[in-house]
Amino acid sequence: MTADGLSDPPAGRRASLGRRLVWRLVLAQVGIQILVVALLFVTGNLVEFSSQENTVEILQEAVARDASGALVLRDTPRLRGLRAEQPDLWAVLRDGQGRELRDGPVPPEFAAVGGALDGVGQARLGWNLGDPPRGTARMRKVETGAGRVAVLTGPASSITARNALIGAGLVLWKMVLPIALMTLAATLLATHLVVRRTLGGLRAAAEQAGRIDIDRRETRLPLGDVPEEAAALVRAVNGALARLDEGYARHQRFLADAAHELRTPIAILNMRLEALPAGPERARLLEDAARLSLLAGQLLDAQRLERDSAPLLPLDLVELVRGVTAELAPLAVGAGYQIAFESGAGPVTVAGDRPALERAVSNLVQNAIQHGGRRGVITLRVHGVRAVEVCDQGDGVPPGWREDIFKPFVKESPHSTGAGLGLNLVARIIRRHGGEVSVASGPDGGACFRLDFPEPGDADVAAELSRSPI
Repeated sequence: MTADGLSDPPAGRRASLGRRLVWRLVLAQVGIQILVVALLFVTGNLVEFSSQENTVEILQEAVARDASGALVLRDTPRLRGLRAEQPDLWAVLRDGQGRELRDGPVPPEFAAVGGALDGVGQARLGWNLGDPPRGTARMRKVETGAGRVAVLTGPASSITARNALIGAGLVLWKMVLPIALMTLAATLLATHLVVRRTLGGLRAAAEQAGRIDIDRRETRLPLGDVPEEAAALVRAVNGALARLDEGYARHQRFLADAAHELRTPIAILNMRLEALPAGPERARLLEDAARLSLLAGQLLDAQRLERDSAPLLPLDLVELVRGVTAELAPLAVGAGYQIAFESGAGPVTVAGDRPALERAVSNLVQNAIQHGGRRGVITLRVHGVRAVEVCDQGDGVPPGWREDIFKPFVKESPHSTGAGLGLNLVARIIRRHGGEVSVASGPDGGACFRLDFPEPGDADVAAELSRSPI
């Protein structure tokens, strides 16, 4: 699904620009060749529309014998049409027994041929030189109703539509098809290589676009090898990215300023709420004020993570989590929970940004207070394998939500309070520390969030940890 709500077609159905260019070029070339052949065909340069062969065919159909066995020409419809078309039609017909039929005004140069060509199957007779120019003749032995007969004739006649179609088919088969196949093979090979190389710049731009995300907004698409026809689109995309970066920066500055401005009135509000008499209403107001303070802190944390400039220094997870537990215990108890802290003996040292990690653990506790069902125990554990767990005894997180809840502005329910930033900030903080965050079902039901920190493998960090005991 695209950003505007339209369905993105599957990759198998999406047309390839390179394939489209290759096939259109092939079709254009084949179309031009067919057009040229068609023009040559219509002008008679490929197929003769009047032919002596057609005259021989008409005479072949009309040959017969009379009662005495002599050769005769029957008055067929085609022969009548040929006589009307060619008033000077002439022909000499001769069978194997030497019987001969002469029809029409036989030219003197062909009148004496007689039996000279009895041993020849077919021949073309005529003169290309001479003054005055002389005509030509065609002789061919054919099978007729009177047996095998040699037909000698000169005038040409118009070929039939059937013969024209046969001639056109032969031209297509013997000329157009081989040329089209060679064109197809050459174009698919050469054009594919040319198009592939030409579109290489677009592929590089697409790969670069795939690497753009919220954490690398300064990335721009390369223009070096992009064809000029697509360069305008790439420039427009780069311009849009620049405008988005500028708008995002303004938005972030506004959030940071707003969060800073909110801290003072929230602190004053907390002081006045602390002065109220104890009771359920005071507890609810303190919880709401804590959520306001948490949201302001989350906005500031988001800004700090954008700058990513705080150094990672050695710290003790046991001491850090114990402090967060003590700080949030009144809020948890006021919301109807018990709160517990568990850890093994000795410190658990990691390299980290203390304010950020305190905020991450606080966000998990606040999340447990908000979604734990206001019952049971919220337990914070520190494991010796550099892991922290925050577990409640509420309804838990459905398996289908366990990845989505770490995305920004995602809430399990549209009626949930909060902005959907807390767990996303936890994930970003832990990723910056090289660790991982996950959620599973707790041992007593409910949700159990776990922060796993990496082993200090960096040489500089290990040296710093060895020099700075907790």
